[in-house]
Amino acid sequence: MAANNRANFGSKLGIILASAGSAVGLGNIWRFPYETGNHGGAAFILVYLGCVILLGLPIMISEFLIGRHSQASTGGAYSTLAPGTQWKWVGRIGVLTGFLILSYYSVVAGWTLEYILQAATNSFAGKSANDFIASFGAFSSNPWRPLVWLAVFLLATHFIVVKGVEKGIEKYSKLMMPALFVLLLILVVCAVTLPGANKGIEFLLAPDFSKVNGKVFLGAMGQAFFSLSLGMGCLGTYASYFGKNTNLAKTALSVSAIDTMVAILAGFIIFPAAFSVGIQPDTGPSLVFITLPNVFQQAFGGIPVLALILSVMFYVLLAVAAITSTISLHEVVTAYLHEQFKMTRKKAATFVTGSCIFLGIFCSLSLGKTKEYTLFGMGTFDLFDFATTKIMLPFGGLLISIFTGWYLSKKIVKEEITNQGTLKGSIYPYLIFILKYIAPVAISFILINELGFLE
Repeated sequence: MAANNRANFGSKLGIILASAGSAVGLGNIWRFPYETGNHGGAAFILVYLGCVILLGLPIMISEFLIGRHSQASTGGAYSTLAPGTQWKWVGRIGVLTGFLILSYYSVVAGWTLEYILQAATNSFAGKSANDFIASFGAFSSNPWRPLVWLAVFLLATHFIVVKGVEKGIEKYSKLMMPALFVLLLILVVCAVTLPGANKGIEFLLAPDFSKVNGKVFLGAMGQAFFSLSLGMGCLGTYASYFGKNTNLAKTALSVSAIDTMVAILAGFIIFPAAFSVGIQPDTGPSLVFITLPNVFQQAFGGIPVLALILSVMFYVLLAVAAITSTISLHEVVTAYLHEQFKMTRKKAATFVTGSCIFLGIFCSLSLGKTKEYTLFGMGTFDLFDFATTKIMLPFGGLLISIFTGWYLSKKIVKEEITNQGTLKGSIYPYLIFILKYIAPVAISFILINELGFLE
Protein backbone atom coordinates (compact mmCIF):
# COMPACT_ATOMS: atom_id res chain seq x y z
CA MET A 1 0.00 0.00 0.00
CA ALA A 2 1.21 3.47 -0.83
CA ALA A 3 2.53 5.68 1.92
CA ASN A 4 -0.09 7.91 3.44
CA ASN A 5 1.13 11.37 2.47
CA ARG A 6 -2.25 12.38 1.13
CA ALA A 7 -4.56 15.10 2.32
CA ASN A 8 -7.32 13.85 4.61
CA PHE A 9 -10.75 15.07 5.61
CA GLY A 10 -10.49 16.88 8.91
CA SER A 11 -13.53 15.46 10.71
CA LYS A 12 -16.08 12.64 10.70
CA LEU A 13 -18.82 15.16 9.92
CA GLY A 14 -16.82 16.39 6.94
CA ILE A 15 -16.44 12.82 5.65
CA ILE A 16 -20.18 12.13 5.89
CA LEU A 17 -21.32 15.45 4.42
CA ALA A 18 -18.83 15.38 1.55
CA SER A 19 -19.70 11.78 0.69
CA ALA A 20 -23.42 12.50 1.00
CA GLY A 21 -22.95 15.57 -1.19
CA SER A 22 -21.42 13.33 -3.82
CA ALA A 23 -24.51 11.10 -3.77
CA VAL A 24 -27.14 13.85 -3.48
CA GLY A 25 -27.82 15.51 -6.81
CA LEU A 26 -30.45 16.44 -9.36
CA GLY A 27 -31.49 12.78 -9.59
CA ASN A 28 -32.78 12.93 -6.00
CA ILE A 29 -35.04 15.85 -6.85
CA TRP A 30 -36.61 14.62 -10.08
CA ARG A 31 -35.72 10.98 -10.78
CA PHE A 32 -36.70 9.55 -7.40
CA PRO A 33 -40.14 11.24 -7.26
CA TYR A 34 -40.84 10.20 -10.84
CA GLU A 35 -39.80 6.58 -10.22
CA THR A 36 -41.94 6.63 -7.08
CA GLY A 37 -44.90 7.96 -9.04
CA ASN A 38 -44.53 5.35 -11.75
CA HIS A 39 -44.17 2.39 -9.39
CA GLY A 40 -46.86 2.62 -6.76
CA GLY A 41 -45.78 5.41 -4.41
CA ALA A 42 -45.06 4.14 -0.90
CA ALA A 43 -44.69 0.54 -2.08
CA PHE A 44 -41.82 1.57 -4.34
CA ILE A 45 -40.15 3.43 -1.47
CA LEU A 46 -40.21 0.29 0.69
CA VAL A 47 -38.72 -1.80 -2.11
CA TYR A 48 -36.15 0.94 -2.74
CA LEU A 49 -35.06 0.93 0.91
CA GLY A 50 -34.55 -2.82 0.70
CA CYS A 51 -32.42 -2.39 -2.43
CA VAL A 52 -30.29 0.28 -0.74
CA ILE A 53 -29.57 -2.10 2.14
CA LEU A 54 -29.05 -5.21 0.03
CA LEU A 55 -27.24 -3.71 -2.97
CA GLY A 56 -26.28 -0.09 -2.36
CA LEU A 57 -24.54 -0.44 1.01
CA PRO A 58 -22.27 -3.38 0.03
CA ILE A 59 -21.10 -1.67 -3.18
CA MET A 60 -20.54 1.61 -1.34
CA ILE A 61 -18.53 -0.15 1.38
CA SER A 62 -16.51 -1.84 -1.39
CA GLU A 63 -15.65 1.50 -2.97
CA PHE A 64 -14.77 2.92 0.44
CA LEU A 65 -12.40 0.10 1.38
CA ILE A 66 -10.74 0.08 -2.07
CA GLY A 67 -10.11 3.82 -1.87
CA ARG A 68 -8.90 3.90 1.72
CA HIS A 69 -6.67 0.83 1.54
CA SER A 70 -5.02 1.87 -1.72
CA GLN A 71 -4.60 5.49 -0.59
CA ALA A 72 -5.02 6.39 -4.24
CA SER A 73 -7.65 7.98 -6.44
CA THR A 74 -10.04 5.65 -8.24
CA GLY A 75 -7.88 5.81 -11.36
CA GLY A 76 -4.86 4.39 -9.54
CA ALA A 77 -6.46 2.31 -6.78
CA TYR A 78 -6.80 -0.90 -8.75
CA SER A 79 -3.23 -0.70 -10.04
CA THR A 80 -2.12 -0.41 -6.42
CA LEU A 81 -4.23 -3.32 -5.17
CA ALA A 82 -3.80 -5.54 -8.25
CA PRO A 83 -0.46 -4.53 -9.81
CA GLY A 84 0.33 -5.89 -13.24
CA THR A 85 -3.26 -6.99 -13.93
CA GLN A 86 -6.04 -5.73 -16.16
CA TRP A 87 -8.04 -4.65 -13.09
CA LYS A 88 -6.45 -1.22 -13.63
CA TRP A 89 -9.14 -0.62 -16.26
CA VAL A 90 -11.87 -0.64 -13.62
CA GLY A 91 -10.40 2.52 -12.14
CA ARG A 92 -9.82 4.09 -15.52
CA ILE A 93 -13.41 3.36 -16.56
CA GLY A 94 -14.53 5.09 -13.37
CA VAL A 95 -12.46 8.18 -14.21
CA LEU A 96 -13.77 8.31 -17.77
CA THR A 97 -17.34 7.83 -16.54
CA GLY A 98 -17.00 10.69 -14.07
CA PHE A 99 -15.46 12.92 -16.75
CA LEU A 100 -18.25 12.29 -19.27
CA ILE A 101 -20.99 12.71 -16.66
CA LEU A 102 -19.46 16.00 -15.50
CA SER A 103 -19.44 17.28 -19.08
CA TYR A 104 -23.16 16.87 -19.72
CA TYR A 105 -24.44 17.07 -16.12
CA SER A 106 -22.96 20.57 -15.87
CA VAL A 107 -25.17 21.66 -18.75
CA VAL A 108 -28.29 20.84 -16.73
CA ALA A 109 -26.66 22.19 -13.57
CA GLY A 110 -26.14 25.48 -15.40
CA TRP A 111 -29.85 25.62 -16.18
CA THR A 112 -30.56 25.88 -12.44
CA LEU A 113 -28.71 29.22 -12.41
CA GLU A 114 -30.84 30.52 -15.29
CA TYR A 115 -33.98 29.53 -13.40
CA ILE A 116 -32.76 31.15 -10.18
CA LEU A 117 -32.45 34.36 -12.20
CA GLN A 118 -35.87 33.90 -13.81
CA ALA A 119 -37.51 33.18 -10.47
CA ALA A 120 -35.78 36.13 -8.79
CA THR A 121 -36.93 38.53 -11.53
CA ASN A 122 -40.51 37.20 -11.24
CA SER A 123 -40.48 35.90 -14.81
CA PHE A 124 -42.77 33.00 -13.86
CA ALA A 125 -45.68 35.27 -12.93
CA GLY A 126 -48.73 35.07 -15.17
CA LYS A 127 -47.39 32.27 -17.40
CA SER A 128 -49.55 29.40 -18.58
CA ALA A 129 -48.42 25.76 -18.88
CA ASN A 130 -47.75 26.28 -22.59
CA ASP A 131 -45.72 29.39 -21.81
CA PHE A 132 -43.44 27.35 -19.54
CA ILE A 133 -42.97 24.73 -22.26
CA ALA A 134 -42.14 27.36 -24.86
CA SER A 135 -39.83 29.24 -22.49
CA PHE A 136 -37.85 26.12 -21.58
CA GLY A 137 -37.56 25.06 -25.22
CA ALA A 138 -36.33 28.48 -26.27
CA PHE A 139 -33.75 28.62 -23.48
CA SER A 140 -32.36 25.07 -23.75
CA SER A 141 -31.92 25.43 -27.52
CA ASN A 142 -30.40 28.91 -27.31
CA PRO A 143 -26.92 28.84 -28.90
CA TRP A 144 -25.14 30.88 -26.24
CA ARG A 145 -27.09 31.52 -23.02
CA PRO A 146 -26.85 27.95 -21.63
CA LEU A 147 -23.13 28.00 -22.46
CA VAL A 148 -22.59 31.00 -20.20
CA TRP A 149 -24.27 29.23 -17.29
CA LEU A 150 -22.34 26.03 -18.05
CA ALA A 151 -19.06 27.93 -17.77
CA VAL A 152 -20.15 29.74 -14.60
CA PHE A 153 -21.15 26.50 -12.91
CA LEU A 154 -17.95 24.67 -13.84
CA LEU A 155 -15.81 27.63 -12.76
CA ALA A 156 -17.56 27.66 -9.37
CA THR A 157 -16.85 23.92 -9.08
CA HIS A 158 -13.25 24.53 -10.16
CA PHE A 159 -12.77 27.17 -7.45
CA ILE A 160 -13.81 24.75 -4.70
CA VAL A 161 -11.79 21.77 -6.02
CA VAL A 162 -8.60 23.84 -6.39
CA LYS A 163 -8.86 24.76 -2.70
CA GLY A 164 -8.12 21.13 -1.85
CA VAL A 165 -9.73 18.44 0.26
CA GLU A 166 -10.09 20.04 3.69
CA LYS A 167 -10.20 23.75 2.75
CA GLY A 168 -12.27 23.22 -0.37
CA ILE A 169 -14.39 20.08 -0.61
CA GLU A 170 -14.93 19.54 3.13
CA LYS A 171 -15.39 23.21 4.00
CA TYR A 172 -18.00 23.86 1.34
CA SER A 173 -19.79 20.55 1.96
CA LYS A 174 -20.23 21.58 5.59
CA LEU A 175 -21.85 24.80 4.39
CA MET A 176 -23.93 23.51 1.49
CA MET A 177 -25.39 20.28 2.85
CA PRO A 178 -27.01 21.91 5.94
CA ALA A 179 -28.27 24.72 3.65
CA LEU A 180 -29.79 22.09 1.38
CA PHE A 181 -31.65 20.49 4.28
CA VAL A 182 -32.96 23.84 5.53
CA LEU A 183 -34.29 24.69 2.06
CA LEU A 184 -35.84 21.23 1.74
CA LEU A 185 -37.64 21.45 5.07
CA ILE A 186 -39.04 24.93 4.39
CA LEU A 187 -40.34 23.84 0.99
CA VAL A 188 -41.83 20.64 2.46
CA VAL A 189 -43.76 22.61 5.10
CA CYS A 190 -45.13 24.96 2.45
CA ALA A 191 -46.09 22.09 0.12
CA VAL A 192 -47.82 19.84 2.68
CA THR A 193 -49.95 22.72 4.01
CA LEU A 194 -51.50 23.43 0.60
CA PRO A 195 -55.23 22.68 0.09
CA GLY A 196 -55.58 19.17 -1.32
CA ALA A 197 -51.98 18.25 -0.45
CA ASN A 198 -53.23 15.28 1.58
CA LYS A 199 -53.66 13.27 -1.64
CA GLY A 200 -49.95 13.65 -2.38
CA ILE A 201 -49.02 12.76 1.20
CA GLU A 202 -51.25 9.68 1.08
CA PHE A 203 -49.64 8.62 -2.18
CA LEU A 204 -46.22 8.69 -0.50
CA LEU A 205 -47.26 6.99 2.75
CA ALA A 206 -49.96 4.46 1.79
CA PRO A 207 -48.43 1.49 -0.06
CA ASP A 208 -50.28 0.01 -3.01
CA PHE A 209 -48.70 -3.44 -3.19
CA SER A 210 -50.86 -4.41 -6.15
CA LYS A 211 -48.48 -2.40 -8.33
CA VAL A 212 -45.36 -4.23 -7.12
CA ASN A 213 -43.92 -6.50 -9.79
CA GLY A 214 -40.57 -7.36 -11.34
CA LYS A 215 -40.32 -3.95 -13.01
CA VAL A 216 -40.71 -2.23 -9.65
CA PHE A 217 -37.80 -4.21 -8.22
CA LEU A 218 -35.64 -3.47 -11.25
CA GLY A 219 -36.57 0.21 -11.10
CA ALA A 220 -35.79 0.35 -7.38
CA MET A 221 -32.43 -1.38 -7.84
CA GLY A 222 -31.51 0.98 -10.65
CA GLN A 223 -32.56 4.05 -8.66
CA ALA A 224 -30.60 2.87 -5.60
CA PHE A 225 -27.52 2.31 -7.74
CA PHE A 226 -27.58 5.66 -9.52
CA SER A 227 -28.80 7.74 -6.58
CA LEU A 228 -25.88 6.63 -4.39
CA SER A 229 -23.29 7.55 -7.07
CA LEU A 230 -22.00 3.99 -7.29
CA GLY A 231 -19.54 3.05 -10.01
CA MET A 232 -18.43 6.54 -11.06
CA GLY A 233 -15.31 6.77 -8.91
CA CYS A 234 -16.48 9.54 -6.56
CA LEU A 235 -16.84 7.48 -3.40
CA GLY A 236 -13.58 5.60 -3.91
CA THR A 237 -11.65 8.82 -4.46
CA TYR A 238 -13.20 10.45 -1.39
CA ALA A 239 -12.45 7.32 0.66
CA SER A 240 -8.76 7.69 -0.16
CA TYR A 241 -8.93 10.82 2.03
CA PHE A 242 -10.52 8.94 4.96
CA GLY A 243 -8.55 8.44 8.14
CA LYS A 244 -7.79 4.95 9.45
CA ASN A 245 -10.28 5.36 12.28
CA THR A 246 -13.23 6.03 9.96
CA ASN A 247 -15.90 3.37 10.39
CA LEU A 248 -16.62 2.47 6.76
CA ALA A 249 -19.89 0.62 7.42
CA LYS A 250 -21.33 3.40 9.59
CA THR A 251 -20.23 6.04 7.10
CA ALA A 252 -21.89 4.14 4.25
CA LEU A 253 -25.06 3.82 6.32
CA SER A 254 -25.05 7.55 7.14
CA VAL A 255 -24.49 8.56 3.51
CA SER A 256 -27.25 6.22 2.31
CA ALA A 257 -29.64 7.55 4.97
CA ILE A 258 -28.98 11.19 4.03
CA ASP A 259 -29.31 10.48 0.32
CA THR A 260 -32.59 8.61 0.82
CA MET A 261 -33.93 11.29 3.16
CA VAL A 262 -33.28 14.02 0.57
CA ALA A 263 -35.05 11.99 -2.11
CA ILE A 264 -38.10 11.33 0.09
CA LEU A 265 -38.28 14.96 1.22
CA ALA A 266 -38.19 15.99 -2.44
CA GLY A 267 -41.21 13.74 -2.92
CA PHE A 268 -42.98 15.59 -0.09
CA ILE A 269 -42.39 18.84 -1.99
CA ILE A 270 -43.37 17.65 -5.44
CA PHE A 271 -46.36 15.34 -4.91
CA PRO A 272 -48.41 17.42 -2.42
CA ALA A 273 -47.84 20.57 -4.50
CA ALA A 274 -48.63 18.84 -7.80
CA PHE A 275 -51.70 17.02 -6.47
CA SER A 276 -53.01 20.23 -4.92
CA VAL A 277 -53.28 21.88 -8.35
CA GLY A 278 -54.15 18.73 -10.30
CA ILE A 279 -50.89 18.46 -12.25
CA GLN A 280 -49.26 15.07 -12.84
CA PRO A 281 -45.47 15.14 -12.26
CA ASP A 282 -43.44 14.30 -15.36
CA THR A 283 -39.96 12.96 -15.83
CA GLY A 284 -36.57 14.49 -16.50
CA PRO A 285 -35.88 18.16 -17.11
CA SER A 286 -39.56 18.75 -17.92
CA LEU A 287 -40.46 18.09 -14.27
CA VAL A 288 -37.94 20.54 -12.87
CA PHE A 289 -38.03 23.25 -15.52
CA ILE A 290 -41.61 23.10 -16.88
CA THR A 291 -44.01 21.32 -14.52
CA LEU A 292 -42.75 22.65 -11.18
CA PRO A 293 -42.64 26.36 -12.14
CA ASN A 294 -46.25 25.88 -13.23
CA VAL A 295 -47.06 24.15 -9.92
CA PHE A 296 -45.48 26.95 -7.88
CA GLN A 297 -47.43 29.59 -9.80
CA GLN A 298 -50.75 27.79 -9.44
CA ALA A 299 -50.23 26.78 -5.82
CA PHE A 300 -48.79 30.03 -4.46
CA GLY A 301 -49.73 32.57 -7.15
CA GLY A 302 -52.42 34.02 -4.89
CA ILE A 303 -49.56 35.41 -2.78
CA PRO A 304 -47.08 36.66 -5.41
CA VAL A 305 -44.27 37.36 -2.94
CA LEU A 306 -44.51 33.84 -1.52
CA ALA A 307 -44.52 32.31 -5.02
CA LEU A 308 -41.41 34.31 -5.89
CA ILE A 309 -39.53 33.41 -2.69
CA LEU A 310 -40.36 29.69 -2.85
CA SER A 311 -39.46 29.48 -6.54
CA VAL A 312 -36.08 31.07 -5.88
CA MET A 313 -35.50 28.76 -2.92
CA PHE A 314 -36.35 25.69 -4.98
CA TYR A 315 -33.86 26.50 -7.73
CA VAL A 316 -31.19 27.44 -5.20
CA LEU A 317 -31.84 24.01 -3.69
CA LEU A 318 -31.33 22.41 -7.11
CA ALA A 319 -28.12 24.36 -7.68
CA VAL A 320 -26.72 23.31 -4.29
CA ALA A 321 -27.61 19.66 -4.93
CA ALA A 322 -25.98 19.88 -8.36
CA ILE A 323 -22.73 21.50 -7.25
CA THR A 324 -22.10 18.99 -4.43
CA SER A 325 -22.19 16.33 -7.16
CA THR A 326 -20.08 18.24 -9.70
CA ILE A 327 -17.42 18.78 -7.04
CA SER A 328 -17.07 15.04 -6.49
CA LEU A 329 -17.09 14.26 -10.22
CA HIS A 330 -14.45 16.93 -10.83
CA GLU A 331 -12.33 15.58 -7.97
CA VAL A 332 -12.31 12.06 -9.46
CA VAL A 333 -10.57 13.27 -12.62
CA THR A 334 -8.47 15.98 -10.95
CA ALA A 335 -7.06 13.55 -8.37
CA TYR A 336 -6.25 11.01 -11.10
CA LEU A 337 -4.34 13.53 -13.22
CA HIS A 338 -2.61 14.96 -10.15
CA GLU A 339 -1.39 11.56 -8.95
CA GLN A 340 -0.81 9.62 -12.14
CA PHE A 341 0.68 12.37 -14.30
CA LYS A 342 2.33 14.37 -11.49
CA MET A 343 0.46 17.56 -12.40
CA THR A 344 -0.01 20.22 -9.78
CA ARG A 345 -3.53 20.17 -8.36
CA LYS A 346 -4.30 23.55 -9.91
CA LYS A 347 -3.05 22.51 -13.35
CA ALA A 348 -4.98 19.23 -13.21
CA ALA A 349 -8.18 21.00 -12.15
CA THR A 350 -7.75 23.61 -14.88
CA PHE A 351 -7.37 20.88 -17.50
CA VAL A 352 -10.54 19.15 -16.25
CA THR A 353 -12.56 22.39 -16.15
CA GLY A 354 -11.42 23.47 -19.61
CA SER A 355 -12.05 20.05 -21.14
CA CYS A 356 -15.51 19.74 -19.58
CA ILE A 357 -16.49 23.23 -20.78
CA PHE A 358 -15.31 22.22 -24.28
CA LEU A 359 -17.32 18.97 -24.29
CA GLY A 360 -20.22 20.66 -22.50
CA ILE A 361 -20.53 23.13 -25.38
CA PHE A 362 -21.15 20.24 -27.79
CA CYS A 363 -23.60 18.66 -25.33
CA SER A 364 -25.55 21.90 -24.98
CA LEU A 365 -25.60 22.70 -28.70
CA SER A 366 -26.84 19.19 -29.47
CA LEU A 367 -30.12 20.18 -27.77
CA GLY A 368 -30.57 23.06 -30.19
CA LYS A 369 -28.39 24.31 -33.02
CA THR A 370 -26.71 20.99 -33.84
CA LYS A 371 -29.52 18.56 -32.95
CA GLU A 372 -29.57 17.21 -36.52
CA TYR A 373 -26.03 15.82 -36.07
CA THR A 374 -26.38 12.44 -34.39
CA LEU A 375 -24.47 9.23 -33.69
CA PHE A 376 -26.49 6.03 -33.20
CA GLY A 377 -29.53 8.27 -33.49
CA MET A 378 -28.48 10.41 -30.50
CA GLY A 379 -27.05 13.88 -30.10
CA THR A 380 -23.94 14.43 -27.96
CA PHE A 381 -25.92 15.11 -24.75
CA ASP A 382 -28.12 12.03 -25.12
CA LEU A 383 -25.18 9.88 -26.22
CA PHE A 384 -23.13 10.82 -23.13
CA ASP A 385 -26.16 10.21 -20.91
CA PHE A 386 -26.91 6.82 -22.46
CA ALA A 387 -23.31 5.60 -22.45
CA THR A 388 -22.69 6.52 -18.81
CA THR A 389 -25.98 5.78 -17.04
CA LYS A 390 -27.08 2.78 -19.09
CA ILE A 391 -23.74 1.06 -19.67
CA MET A 392 -20.68 2.41 -17.84
CA LEU A 393 -22.13 2.86 -14.34
CA PRO A 394 -23.73 -0.58 -13.99
CA PHE A 395 -20.77 -2.23 -15.71
CA GLY A 396 -18.37 -0.47 -13.35
CA GLY A 397 -20.45 -1.50 -10.34
CA LEU A 398 -20.49 -5.09 -11.56
CA LEU A 399 -16.69 -5.13 -11.81
CA ILE A 400 -16.33 -3.53 -8.35
CA SER A 401 -18.47 -6.25 -6.75
CA ILE A 402 -16.52 -9.01 -8.53
CA PHE A 403 -13.18 -7.43 -7.65
CA THR A 404 -13.99 -7.12 -3.94
CA GLY A 405 -15.93 -10.37 -3.62
CA TRP A 406 -13.69 -12.67 -5.67
CA TYR A 407 -10.27 -11.12 -6.28
CA LEU A 408 -9.26 -8.85 -3.41
CA SER A 409 -7.61 -10.56 -0.45
CA LYS A 410 -10.19 -11.33 2.22
CA LYS A 411 -7.59 -10.28 4.78
CA ILE A 412 -7.60 -6.76 3.30
CA VAL A 413 -11.39 -6.64 3.24
CA LYS A 414 -11.65 -7.76 6.85
CA GLU A 415 -8.91 -5.36 8.00
CA GLU A 416 -10.71 -2.42 6.41
CA ILE A 417 -14.13 -3.41 7.71
CA THR A 418 -12.81 -3.90 11.26
CA ASN A 419 -10.31 -1.01 11.20
CA GLN A 420 -7.40 -3.39 11.78
CA GLY A 421 -9.35 -5.48 14.30
CA THR A 422 -10.58 -2.59 16.46
CA LEU A 423 -14.21 -3.06 15.36
CA LYS A 424 -16.34 -6.21 15.55
CA GLY A 425 -16.85 -6.62 11.82
CA SER A 426 -19.94 -8.79 12.20
CA ILE A 427 -21.13 -7.69 8.76
CA TYR A 428 -18.05 -9.20 7.05
CA PRO A 429 -19.50 -12.63 6.09
CA TYR A 430 -22.74 -11.07 4.84
CA LEU A 431 -20.81 -8.46 2.84
CA ILE A 432 -18.68 -11.09 1.12
CA PHE A 433 -21.70 -13.27 0.34
CA ILE A 434 -23.62 -10.36 -1.21
CA LEU A 435 -20.63 -9.17 -3.23
CA LYS A 436 -19.90 -12.66 -4.50
CA TYR A 437 -23.33 -13.90 -5.40
CA ILE A 438 -26.18 -11.40 -5.07
CA ALA A 439 -24.74 -8.08 -6.28
CA PRO A 440 -23.29 -9.39 -9.59
CA VAL A 441 -26.62 -10.99 -10.52
CA ALA A 442 -28.69 -7.96 -9.45
CA ILE A 443 -26.42 -5.49 -11.26
CA SER A 444 -26.47 -7.67 -14.37
CA PHE A 445 -30.26 -7.43 -14.37
CA ILE A 446 -30.01 -3.64 -13.93
CA LEU A 447 -27.65 -3.45 -16.91
CA ILE A 448 -29.92 -5.60 -19.07
CA ASN A 449 -33.00 -3.65 -18.00
CA GLU A 450 -31.38 -0.24 -18.61
CA LEU A 451 -30.41 -1.36 -22.12
CA GLY A 452 -34.06 -2.15 -22.76
CA PHE A 453 -33.79 -5.92 -23.18
CA LEU A 454 -36.44 -6.61 -20.52
CA GLU A 455 -39.07 -4.28 -22.00
